[in-house]
Amino acid sequence: MLKLYVQTTEALKAFRANENGVVSFEYVIVAACIVGAVAAAFGTGAGGGIATALGTAIGKITTAVTNAVGA
Repeated sequence: MLKLYVQTTEALKAFRANENGVVSFEYVIVAACIVGAVAAAFGTGAGGGIATALGTAIGKITTAVTNAVGA
């Protein structure tokens, strides 16, 4: 019985010392935060703040290039 207790205790110590799973979990949390930030910036549809700003800027550039080429 003592031998089983010692083996279990050593296994638990090794499990607590293993940090590979913790690092992987941290990467998952960081990835989820990045996805959330991108979704908030661009919006889930076409009406996000950055998407609207980019659309407006691209429209202005297209108009300026068209006017410059046509002139």
